[in-house]
Amino acid sequence: MTDAHPNISVLTAQYLDQVLTINNANAPAVGALTATDLEYLVRYSLHALMVIDDDEVQAFCLTFAPGVPYSSPNYRWFSDRYENFVYLDRIAVASPHRNNGCGAALYAAVEQRMLEEKTASLLTCEVNLQPPNPGSLRFHQRLGFQEVGQQESKPGLIVSLLAKHIH
Repeated sequence: MTDAHPNISVLTAQYLDQVLTINNANAPAVGALTATDLEYLVRYSLHALMVIDDDEVQAFCLTFAPGVPYSSPNYRWFSDRYENFVYLDRIAVASPHRNNGCGAALYAAVEQRMLEEKTASLLTCEVNLQPPNPGSLRFHQRLGFQEVGQQESKPGLIVSLLAKHIH
């Protein structure tokens, strides 16, 4: 991508196949999904955003507000502790487009929408500690996230639960 400002759009149904491919290529950093799983997540998401250029999805993210029917143990962890938050469930970048600003642009777009919509002032997410994902931890630290907890969300999968106040 040569554009310094990635083109961020709302994720629409015609791009779900591309998003599913990107998602599953990024496992285990994000959980693998079926097409049905992805459709369910998009239906209940607060934000479903993508970076797109020339009809090619380069990256995407999904967020959730409190109170949606989502059984993720990490989402439930935040729901049990915070009344009002936005949970960034997954963000994934297609491998040819990594390290070009897509991820940071998606986070900035979510934060901007949070400010505009006045939905919440706390953005939450998690990063794998086991299996380790040191690049993602560094990325989130650069963006101002702080660890608020850890948990084993599945046997053998330990995550760092992160939060950032959006002003």
